Amino acid sequence: MEGRGQPEETVVKITGMTCAACANRIEKVIGRMEGVYDIRVNLALEQAAIKRDHRLVTMEQLEERLLQLGFGMEKEKEGEEDNGLSAQERHFAALLRSFIFSAMLTLPLLWTMVTHFSLTSWIWIPEWLLNPWVQLALATLVQFVIGRPFYFNAYYALKNKSANMDVLIVLGTSAAYFYSHYLTIRSLRFPESAEHVSLYFETSAMLITIVLLGKLLEAAAKRRTTDTIRHLHQLRPAKASVMREGREWSVAVEEVERGEMVLIRPGERIPVDGQVVSGHSTVDESMLTGESLPVNKQKGDLVTGGTVNRGGMLKVTVTRAGEDSAASRMIRLFEQAQAAKMPIQRIADRISGVFVPCIVAVASAAFLAGYFYLEPGLFGAALERAIAVLVVACPCALGLATPTSILVGSGRAAEHGILFKDGKTMEQMQRIRTVLLDKTGTITTGLPVVTDVYAVDGDRQSLLRLAAAAEGPSEHPFARAIVQAAQEEQVPAVEPDRFAAIPGSGVRAVVEGTEVLIGTRRLLHLHGITHVADERMASRLEAQGRTVLFVAANGRAAGYIAVADPLKPSVRMAVRRLRRLGVRVMMVSGDNLRTAQAIAEEAGLTDVHAEVLPEGKVGLVRKHQRRGGKVAMAGDGLNDAPALAAADVGIAVGNGTDIALEAADVHLIRGDVGGIADAICISRLTTRNIKQNFTFALLYNTLAIPIAFMGLLAPWVAGLAMALSSVSVVANSLRLRRIRLT
Repeated sequence: MEGRGQPEETVVKITGMTCAACANRIEKVIGRMEGVYDIRVNLALEQAAIKRDHRLVTMEQLEERLLQLGFGMEKEKEGEEDNGLSAQERHFAALLRSFIFSAMLTLPLLWTMVTHFSLTSWIWIPEWLLNPWVQLALATLVQFVIGRPFYFNAYYALKNKSANMDVLIVLGTSAAYFYSHYLTIRSLRFPESAEHVSLYFETSAMLITIVLLGKLLEAAAKRRTTDTIRHLHQLRPAKASVMREGREWSVAVEEVERGEMVLIRPGERIPVDGQVVSGHSTVDESMLTGESLPVNKQKGDLVTGGTVNRGGMLKVTVTRAGEDSAASRMIRLFEQAQAAKMPIQRIADRISGVFVPCIVAVASAAFLAGYFYLEPGLFGAALERAIAVLVVACPCALGLATPTSILVGSGRAAEHGILFKDGKTMEQMQRIRTVLLDKTGTITTGLPVVTDVYAVDGDRQSLLRLAAAAEGPSEHPFARAIVQAAQEEQVPAVEPDRFAAIPGSGVRAVVEGTEVLIGTRRLLHLHGITHVADERMASRLEAQGRTVLFVAANGRAAGYIAVADPLKPSVRMAVRRLRRLGVRVMMVSGDNLRTAQAIAEEAGLTDVHAEVLPEGKVGLVRKHQRRGGKVAMAGDGLNDAPALAAADVGIAVGNGTDIALEAADVHLIRGDVGGIADAICISRLTTRNIKQNFTFALLYNTLAIPIAFMGLLAPWVAGLAMALSSVSVVANSLRLRRIRLT
């Protein structure tokens, strides 16, 4: 028997969804297919994220099943930037055509309504418009040509033992149309009563036209919510200029491989992440840092995909390309956030699942009450009550309440360099009460420089040579600072024979037969080295906020190297903002207590945990979780990953290690800890917006349905109210685009 493959997530565009009931039906039916592990349908984006085993369920099988349900599928193609957006544009254009055609046919029928009211009876009407057969012809075109999609969608919904908004529209408009059709045929038999018969053709036609208007307005509003998606896709160029076999080739970005050489000309968007090997230029990194001033780039500097080369020609060695690049990661995280559901959405899903059958029952009750009790014997009046109930109810507003807010809120966050991994994280962020900040690379710049080198035997060059060789394979910022210092002093580079990183403490290596230890006092003490070099001066440097790395060779203290890692300019303001939001902020570091306290004092922090190993950071997270309240951990290094995973919300700061980015729930692309306060503000405002949408949708239906039941709403007014309810929810979500973060 063929084994199961690894689950893979596929994003597909789904056409034909009209309300939350459609999304629920797709999730239930597709979710039951063998080989489908998870499916999340987003009504606002009209797409689904499907996690499946490609051996057990193919794309063709998914498409076939969706067709059976009455929906279409359009797979997102790799490297095609605006595929989803162009489909949205086509949908909008089709809706506009349908609405214009429907309105042109409905206006003559609307003209005939002036005869229904004494105040407007004086308005002239062409005699031919009052002819029932002319009205029948106009209404038939609207009902069955323009309204055909409603019938198809309703048919497939009922076929699959479900009901959606289309069922309500079809029931309401068909009741008005066929009753009027009956009266028209009846007039042939009783011509003397034809002049006094009240027809409802304008009701059915107007309802379809108004529903189309509502969908058109909704689609127009949704187009505004996708601005961020469009911007993110534009960060990824389709082509790259690659040097192969001594020649320049223009290839698709997806075909570029790590280690290849890429040419980037002035004005071009950088297609990959890489390191400059030749050339000098300025690069616009505002999409990452938010800073408008270009950054100088020369040999040895790193460049990021999605940024723009403003100056000269650059030759870049590829370090990350395709789906591994920073721009692709940003897009992937953003789309994951759109596909995910917030827990509050489950309430709407449960309501939507029974909404339509309940409304049909209420409409039937309204007809019976009107015909037998409220207005006995008046079939037309009772029918109008039932139609009004059917069309005024709106499950669409319930279905759009959450996804539209998440779409706009996460888009606003992306503009500030904040990417949420999923909707649950966005909801959790507002509940954060404690934030643990790692020191190096989070509070500090992560770009330390060597300030002091002390060798016991006085040979500074030899000490730097040993230290640089031992730290060479390490990715820690302090290691890079030592290697950089050795290069600047032209110390010969040496490869270590053996290397091992000791998280939170330092490194251990063998260099040309010499066993080298570099790290904290604790690391040396653990290896039996109790006396470190020049303790008094080392302590003085630590009190100044510098980190002292002690070096031992073959079991004896060899000296120390002091590095200074400056504080990020925005940290003090970020700490104050977090406190204003009611969040407790503390620093956690593997550094010694004196250095940690000096940095914390400069940052305006009083809660400091120093000399903490990776497992100790996890312990701190657990400790504060037990005290109550949600805990966030912010870091960027390998040793932060366990704590990031353990926290209620893990926050990766800047372009940290891959493991840290994978473990985190939120990614602060710009590396600014002020983004934590921004994320909390956006989370709170988005959640409040969702609750407003949800409350409005429930309140609207709670009030509108009884009013329609009592016969106080004309069917066309009910249809207009239904259409505007969905538009109002989307418009309220769009207010998040203008939020101010304080």
